Amino acid sequence: MIERPRFAWKPVGTIAAGAATALLVTISRYDYHRDELYFRMLGAHPKWGYVDQPPFTPLLMRACVELFGDSVWAIRLPGLILTVLTAGLLALIAREVGGGARAQGIAALAVLTTFPLISGHVTVTTGPDLVMWLLAILCMMRALLREQPRYWPAAGLVVGLALYNKHLIVLLLLTVAAALLVVGPRRTLVSPWLWGGVAIAVVVGLPNLLYQIANDFPQVSMADALRENKGDEARITLLPLQLVWLGPLFVPVWWCGIVALLRNPALRPVRAFGLAYPLMLVLLFALAGQPYYSIGLLAALFAVGSVPVERWLSTTRRRALFAAGAVVNCGIAIVSSLPVIPVDVVGRTPIPAMNQVVADQIGWPRYVRQVADVYESLPAEDRARTVLLTGNYGEAGSLDRYGKPLGLPDVYSGQNELWHLGPPPESATVVVFVFQGDPDRLRAFGSCEERARLDNGYGVDNEEQTARVYVCRDRVGTWAELWPRFQHFD
Repeated sequence: MIERPRFAWKPVGTIAAGAATALLVTISRYDYHRDELYFRMLGAHPKWGYVDQPPFTPLLMRACVELFGDSVWAIRLPGLILTVLTAGLLALIAREVGGGARAQGIAALAVLTTFPLISGHVTVTTGPDLVMWLLAILCMMRALLREQPRYWPAAGLVVGLALYNKHLIVLLLLTVAAALLVVGPRRTLVSPWLWGGVAIAVVVGLPNLLYQIANDFPQVSMADALRENKGDEARITLLPLQLVWLGPLFVPVWWCGIVALLRNPALRPVRAFGLAYPLMLVLLFALAGQPYYSIGLLAALFAVGSVPVERWLSTTRRRALFAAGAVVNCGIAIVSSLPVIPVDVVGRTPIPAMNQVVADQIGWPRYVRQVADVYESLPAEDRARTVLLTGNYGEAGSLDRYGKPLGLPDVYSGQNELWHLGPPPESATVVVFVFQGDPDRLRAFGSCEERARLDNGYGVDNEEQTARVYVCRDRVGTWAELWPRFQHFD
């Protein structure tokens, strides 16, 4: 029987407050992330689902805009709350497997590592997803370790709610179920409580399924596009990035979690979670899934690993060694994940190349100003019949956010869900097209003249840097006829 100490409010609260403070201080030092700009546009068109994801994060962003205003800091406030919740859940998982105050504090330290910091800083789907995965894992562990099957319906409810943010939690269910089948306890798989939890998850998440059925399973198409466009890269980086998400110096901690789950007799009821992680890596490799899909389970393993690490920290020398490693690990994560370095300096560092999330927060107002200059150079009679067209949702989102005060017209894009907001009106005979990529899209017009190339002015290489700005005329058909060729998923 595992003895569970009290929840360590003081160390866990201190770490959670420290992480929240770091996020608050840097909350708006750069600019929106490209995905935030996209979700902001989606939130203006509320639906039960979108072609590339469920509705929770776009609607959360819409709520923040309505309550606090349309600004970077307003949409990022939920990240602070989610970070605090993540720290608490990690500590509770450590406590569930017998971790004392020091182990719970170590577990909470995970929020000061690379991936959790990014998820807390930028309002994208990964922040809510991490909280939902950890809560589901905690419920399942309690059901197994405490032999209290009433936690299975609670886990089902969490899974059902998680489906409104991402469908990735299905990967957790599949790998844990397979691991239970292999290492047990197998009787759990026939428990009516477990299947009651499954039923609750299905009922709560049913609108997601109905949306997919009614729209010919668009997220299958999205997954296929990701596999085609990024599958090779995902497979190559899958294992290396597992060592980076929580920091290289913390790898021994989550490795201890796997070993403890598989070898500690007291943890035998939950050893399936130790096997579920390698099974998930195999599944992600087979599906060409993105490497970060495993982060929820990886963080839980880190929390479990904090318990044997707590026992290892039996001497002053070991405690000093671990503290030094933790400071270095978390310090590097903070500098490389949050906008700590001034924006006019960061381009001269390796950070944007190391962390694409940083690069994708830089340059949007300048890019929009450069597009506005092209638009303003058009004759007045042309501006009256002009629309903006972009190759990706980051460009579209930035023009939608910053373009209206500059007098720019409506913006359209063919990427993912934005394609469904088009086509432009037939009266639009002049197009300012922000684009780099497939030249077939330029052939939709009789003439396209390059007028500018985007430059953020900070020397940061992101997806928009050096993108072309064209003025296109003489469509070769109606917008209704041409619009399908602009559709793309990636």
